[in-house]
Amino acid sequence: MTILDSKGRLFGKISLLDLGAVLVILLVIVGIFFIPGTGSVAQIPGSSAEKSVEVDLIVRGLSVRKPEDLMSQFREEKKTNIVIRNQPSGQVDIISVKELPRLVIVPQPDGSAKALPDPRPDTFSTDILMTLGGQATITNDGPVLGNSKLKIGTPVELEGKDYNFNASVIDVRVE
Repeated sequence: MTILDSKGRLFGKISLLDLGAVLVILLVIVGIFFIPGTGSVAQIPGSSAEKSVEVDLIVRGLSVRKPEDLMSQFREEKKTNIVIRNQPSGQVDIISVKELPRLVIVPQPDGSAKALPDPRPDTFSTDILMTLGGQATITNDGPVLGNSKLKIGTPVELEGKDYNFNASVIDVRVE
């Protein structure tokens, strides 16, 4: 009796494809249940220390009826929830909030341009500069807040009791 016949069966009884499939399934089961993992894929290797971080955010064109009410709410609450790259990253402190003036570029007769205050009536749009603070893990690649790297240009989402809007990181300072 031959070990492998013309139909690819071992000793004429077990197909090599079936045997291979059973071995793959067993290896997957062993890998899942018996070999412990090293943790989340989002964990970043390197030196890690917990430090205080300040982040400056800019919010452009936020549609709000009364910006002064929103500013006072930020000052009263002192904390906000932050979402980085669609991953909830906990709560951070609101250190400062500043409403930016609305400006319009106006061409001048000599060909130059000037930024002047926008003369249009209230258009329900405002720009805000915010400074947030919190604890972040410092790695070789920079600060990590809630398993998400925090760098200039990173889009973040701020969420509170009465608001939910997007902002962009413009500065990160490690204390």
